[in-house]
Amino acid sequence: MTSIALITGGSRGLGRNMALHIARQGGDVIITYQSREADARAVVAEVESLGRKAVALQLDSGHAAAFAAFADTVRTTLAVIWQRDRFDHLVNNAGHGDMAPIAETTEAQFDRLFDVHVKGVFFLTQALLPLVADGGRIVNLSTGLTRFAFPGFGAYAAAKGAVEVLSLYMAKELGGRGIAVNAVAPGAIETDFGGGAVRDNADLNAQFAGLTALGRVGVPDDIGAMVASLLTDNNRWINAQRIEVSGGQSI
Repeated sequence: MTSIALITGGSRGLGRNMALHIARQGGDVIITYQSREADARAVVAEVESLGRKAVALQLDSGHAAAFAAFADTVRTTLAVIWQRDRFDHLVNNAGHGDMAPIAETTEAQFDRLFDVHVKGVFFLTQALLPLVADGGRIVNLSTGLTRFAFPGFGAYAAAKGAVEVLSLYMAKELGGRGIAVNAVAPGAIETDFGGGAVRDNADLNAQFAGLTALGRVGVPDDIGAMVASLLTDNNRWINAQRIEVSGGQSI
């Protein structure tokens, strides 16, 4: 049976890349977007061009009150598009970066980061658990910044640290259903994250490349391929792990 993966924040960047890698290895996808509907529709078209099915659904991952209704939409989508009542894999990818020194971080910035990256991951997973197939996989996106420190990312990294701990508890509590849970922690990647700073700022790009053993910053294919591989049976025994995908940054 074809696998179905639900990827939050799949309209751009790493989420888009994950969707395409999953499709290339024969899986179907449901992606979510917050406001970039046109971008999400373009990803759907790309997946369909690979011969796979795809659906884009609107979701604000920082608005937990909407998760129950979203789960109902997913349930209906599964029945109509796939004639199924479960999907196989959940990738909690949606997020944003908000750079500020600790001394200058506002409460609003802090709350939004934790609403999306911690509360959102916790309660969206909770809402979708009845729809996740036994034996499925959950991948939560973390960051290399939980291992090494870079000024301006204190609140963001703290939120991702919480995601890593949460991933361990998910693995423990969902193991009885055969669901494996892992956290993937990218290093510096050329995307539009943080306003595209690593991608577009040549000096910052070179700085991070100099900190990386393999001599460059990452690209979306480095992460999308890793996440897609975790959803295959080739990696069925990887569970409760923090997997850093950084090319050896700051070692």
